[in-house]
Amino acid sequence: MAKILAVLYPDPVGGYPPDYARDEIPTITGYPGGQTAPTPEAIDFTPGQLLGCVSGELGLRRFLEERGHTFVVTSDKEGAGSTLDRELPDSDVVISQPFWPAYLTPERIAAAPRLKLAITAGIGSDHVDLPSAISHGMTVAEVTYSNSISVSEHAVMQILTLVRNYLPSHEWVTAKKGWNIADSASRAYDLEGMDVGVLGSGRIGQAVLRRLKPFDVTLHYCDVHRLPQEVEEELGLTYHPDARSLASAIDVLSIHTPLHPQTQNLFDDELIGAMKRGSYIVNTARALIVSRDAVVRALNSGRLAGYAGDVWYPQPPPPDHPWRTMPYEAMTPHVSGTTLSAQARYSAGTREILEHWLDGRPIRPEYLIVDGGGLAGAGARSYTVAG
Repeated sequence: MAKILAVLYPDPVGGYPPDYARDEIPTITGYPGGQTAPTPEAIDFTPGQLLGCVSGELGLRRFLEERGHTFVVTSDKEGAGSTLDRELPDSDVVISQPFWPAYLTPERIAAAPRLKLAITAGIGSDHVDLPSAISHGMTVAEVTYSNSISVSEHAVMQILTLVRNYLPSHEWVTAKKGWNIADSASRAYDLEGMDVGVLGSGRIGQAVLRRLKPFDVTLHYCDVHRLPQEVEEELGLTYHPDARSLASAIDVLSIHTPLHPQTQNLFDDELIGAMKRGSYIVNTARALIVSRDAVVRALNSGRLAGYAGDVWYPQPPPPDHPWRTMPYEAMTPHVSGTTLSAQARYSAGTREILEHWLDGRPIRPEYLIVDGGGLAGAGARSYTVAG
């Protein structure tokens, strides 16, 4: 029998929801490109419920315990004596989320001799040290595409929030109890006619481009892999061979590239300084792609008109993180990929992965980041952090 350790984000401060705003959610059976949605043998939850927190347990407890496995769920993942560190040494499987990552460092992996599988409930497995996972013989899997569209919708929302000056306007009628139209309009613009670009045109980046096209903007992109000519023509895309070329040509940038040594701190003072004065950046990929303090300086100087996103480092960030108090921001917690709709899909995908792994059956190749157990079927895909 296996021990499965799930590290999930804490319950709502007001307690687990007794009911929900909607009675149902749409059923998604497939994604662009032909990949099907998760297909576990069964589910023990109601789609549309809160599953990603501790009480939600990804809907896995009944399934695992009926099979005789041990299932431990916690949100306590950092600091000396954390539940994660106490339970990890004899765990066979660790389940984590990008929104509340259990950082599987080389030290933690070395301290867990039985650990054979790390599952990301969602997409983005850079909280797992992949070289250590490979040398340890671990399998690393994530529920590819389960929340890619969720993230793309969030990115478009934050672009509009910044450009239309939504949050300060909203504050005038709520916190300030006012009707200050001139103040609200003083930093509000139309998105129409602007040049908008994405850095990284994978699943999420392409979804953002497709959702922005009806806004009558000029679309740009940069990626190491150029999109097919027919896609460029369909969306009216301008290709840029490098980030600097893209950054200098656009009014709005949405970041969807993986985090790796070449992209870490890519948007520093120099590259942000190459952007048009009054540009906007939305980052729903990874926080370390931008320089934390360079963003603050650019907002204070007016080089950037706004910055938004839902990725921070570390996660959760400390109370004194400067992005909490910098001007012209529209930051959120890391929530873009954990809507109730997305939770139904990534919970089902997590169960599908567990069903296959526990039975010794091949895991879908598109779910595999590192194949440590020969369960890749047609072979594991290349690792990507952005969807």
